[in-house]
Amino acid sequence: MPPTTTTTQQPPGSLITQDGQIQWAGLLIGPGTDYQVADSGLTGWADLPGLDSGDVLRPDQHGAWPGSLWSQSRTVTAPIWLLPEDRSEAAAVTRAFNAATAVHTGEQWLAVRLHGETLACRARVTQRVVPHDRMFATRGAAKATVQWVCADPRRFGIEEQVARAGLPQPESGLTWRHGSGGNGENGGTDRNGTDSLKWPLDWGRSGSAGLVTAVNTGDAPTSPVIEFRGQVTRPSLVRLSDGLRIEYDITLAPSDVLTIDTNSGTVTLNGTASRLHTATPFSTPEQLFQLAPGENQFAFRAEPGAPGDGASVTVTWRNAHW
Repeated sequence: MPPTTTTTQQPPGSLITQDGQIQWAGLLIGPGTDYQVADSGLTGWADLPGLDSGDVLRPDQHGAWPGSLWSQSRTVTAPIWLLPEDRSEAAAVTRAFNAATAVHTGEQWLAVRLHGETLACRARVTQRVVPHDRMFATRGAAKATVQWVCADPRRFGIEEQVARAGLPQPESGLTWRHGSGGNGENGGTDRNGTDSLKWPLDWGRSGSAGLVTAVNTGDAPTSPVIEFRGQVTRPSLVRLSDGLRIEYDITLAPSDVLTIDTNSGTVTLNGTASRLHTATPFSTPEQLFQLAPGENQFAFRAEPGAPGDGASVTVTWRNAHW
C-alpha cells in the first residue's frame, strides 16, 4: 500500500463495473464507454518486470555468487480508440481524455479488471499520442496510445485487509471457593465438611494469546501499515516463522497511535511527529518488514510488567501480485 503524492482521492476500481474496463484518474476506459481498448490490448500489465541482480562473479571459478533480485519499474501501454457516439461530441471526448492523461508529478491508481479480478498499480503517464489524422478530422475518432510507468511494479488488490490483536491476557481460570456451604459458583463444602465442585463449572473469562494473522493471497511480498495503540510501553511485533521484528522504545498513552509505514520507512506518533529514532537495536529496518505470500503470523508484545490496558496493534495491507 505505497504512500505517494496523490492527485485524486478516488479509490482504485471504484468506477469499474465489468471485465475489460480500466480506471485511470477518474476516467473509465473499456466496454460501455467512449474509450475502447484496441484488439492488441494492454502490454506490460501482467508481465514480470525487469530485474536487477545482485550476483557477484566468482574470481576463481565458473559462475557467480547469487545475490538479491530486485524488480524494476513496470511499464504499461494501451492503444485506445476515442469513439464518440456523435461527431459533435468529439471535442469533449478528446478534452476529457487529454485531461486525464495530462502530466502530474504524483502517482495515481491505475486499475484493471480481467475475469472478475480487479488489480491496481500506482502509476504516472509518461507518454500520450493522439493522432489528428483524416479519420479524426472527418469522424471524430482517433486511435490514441497511452503509456504508464509504475515505480512500484507490484499490482495490488483494491480492498484493504485488516487484522487486529491486543496484548496477551491470561485466563481467569476456575474460582475455588472454600467453606462456602455449597453456595458458591463452583461449589463449596459437602455434608462431610470436605471441599467439592458443582457442575457446570465456571472457568472464567477466556484469555488472549496476542497473535495477529495476516494472509497475503497474492504472489508478491506486500508492505503493511502497522499501528500500535496505547496504553503500552516498548511495543513490538514479531513474526513467528523467523523472529523478524519491529520494536520501539517508547511509552504510548491511551490516546496515542504509533504508525509504521513499512513501504516508505516512516514511524510517526499521532500522524505528525517522527519517532523513527525510537527503534531498538533488535528492530529490523522498516522497509524489510513485509508480508510474504501466504499466511503470516505475528506476536504482539510489550515490556513485561508495564501497564497494557487497552493496548492493541492493527496491521493493514493489500494483497500483492507480480
